[in-house]
Amino acid sequence: MKKMQKIIVTVLSLFLIVGCACSMNKAKDAVKNYLDNYKNLDENVTTQLDELVAKEDLTDSEKETYKEVLKRQYKDMKYEITDEVYDGDNATVTAKITVYDYYKVQQEVADYLKDNRDKFYKDGTYDETAYIDYKLDTMKKYDKTVTYSIEFKVKKENNKWQIEDLSDTDVEKIHGIYDYSND
Repeated sequence: MKKMQKIIVTVLSLFLIVGCACSMNKAKDAVKNYLDNYKNLDENVTTQLDELVAKEDLTDSEKETYKEVLKRQYKDMKYEITDEVYDGDNATVTAKITVYDYYKVQQEVADYLKDNRDKFYKDGTYDETAYIDYKLDTMKKYDKTVTYSIEFKVKKENNKWQIEDLSDTDVEKIHGIYDYSND
């Protein structure tokens, strides 16, 4: 599943390059636009998601399910801008986001595998496909959420507010896969 997490980070990073040079009057508008593009499944978001998931070593069915899982995460994300601080042409916009807790569900599924490995055997051989199908199906139905705070760095260039690259940690928070167990 680490491969899938890397895809998520890549999708978000690519979207930053393609989709956030919008002309906005306030830094928070750029952040709202950025997050709304995910919630609304903007064409750039879905195109990049399709391209990256297509490269995954998954069955066609698993790829479709994985896309459904990610699209659900995007559409159902809730956010609130909680702070906006300016320093000339630089700003920090803080947002609280609430997303499905895919980190927790992946831990639960891994624990289930440890305790029930025999359920993923077919003809005496471990069936990775059965496990991935189970994992994706469980993620698709999972409804527990987690709330994170993210500080977006925003810079005004040519009268346009642009979000600077997010850290991998912030990308993981947006996708609900951030490992908060050590916080």
